[in-house]
Amino acid sequence: MEISLLFKIAAVGILVSVLGQVLKHAGREEQAFLTSLAGLLLVLFWIVPYISKLFETIQALFSL
Repeated sequence: MEISLLFKIAAVGILVSVLGQVLKHAGREEQAFLTSLAGLLLVLFWIVPYISKLFETIQALFSL
C-alpha cells in the first residue's frame, strides 16, 4: 500500500470532520450527514482495488 493513500485518507477524514462540525453548528444536520457519507464513499472507492488484490492473493495462497 502506498503511503500517499494513507495521507489522502487522513486528509479526507480531517476535512469531513471539520465540515461536519461547521454544518452541525449551522443547523444543517442533513448536509453534515451527506458530507460524511460522501467522504466515506470516496475512501471506499480508493480502497476497493486493494481489497480485491488482497482477496486474489489469499485465494492464490490457499489454492496451492
